[in-house]
Amino acid sequence: MPQSLRLGFQDAMSPIMEELHHFHDHALMIVFLISTLVLYVIVLMLTTKLMHTNTMNAQEVEMIWTVMPAIILITIALPSLRVLYLMDEISMPHMTIKAMGHQWYWTYEYTDYMVFEFDSYMIPTEYLPNGCYRLLEVDHRMVVPMEVQVRVLVSAEDVLHSWAVPSLGVKVDAIPGRLNQLTFITPRPGVYYGQCSEICGANHSFMPIVVESVPFVYYTHWTYTVYS
Repeated sequence: MPQSLRLGFQDAMSPIMEELHHFHDHALMIVFLISTLVLYVIVLMLTTKLMHTNTMNAQEVEMIWTVMPAIILITIALPSLRVLYLMDEISMPHMTIKAMGHQWYWTYEYTDYMVFEFDSYMIPTEYLPNGCYRLLEVDHRMVVPMEVQVRVLVSAEDVLHSWAVPSLGVKVDAIPGRLNQLTFITPRPGVYYGQCSEICGANHSFMPIVVESVPFVYYTHWTYTVYS
């Protein structure tokens, strides 16, 4: 199904995004059951003729409606804390890339194997190759090796930006003078699209992000090509 016709999340392309999908389905099912129960009670109260206006208290009912919400909150909070811990845990990444936000493009800096950097601009519609996404394709993609834990250091030079790729389950603000970080792993090769998710100015919607995941052999070849 084309991305423009999707009503839900994009397909999960990282373990973190898969966990977010599972937590979303878990929480949505709980909300659905609560909504069904509340709707059933409302319909029952509006249609029944059995009214008891002299009841002053009911200890059992009060105990139930106090304990049950606490149990429901715990069943939502525990998986949520687990996902938050997985998203925040960065231990011994294999490579680090620095993403610097500008008005209105991104600069990527590689320093692990060879020191080089490049700017990533959106391709204008009149120069867009056939088959590429309008307002999402860039002239220089951020290339990463697959099955490798990548850490991205995100900052900005002028105003607030946000580095976000929905299919990878990552989103972090780029703040001038502050260095934020995120991590992801791509288990398969592919091209993943994102955009700046902060209102950063007039061309905010023309600041796309493209991450291309390739096998390590192709990544090594790309590194030498860019460096030379």
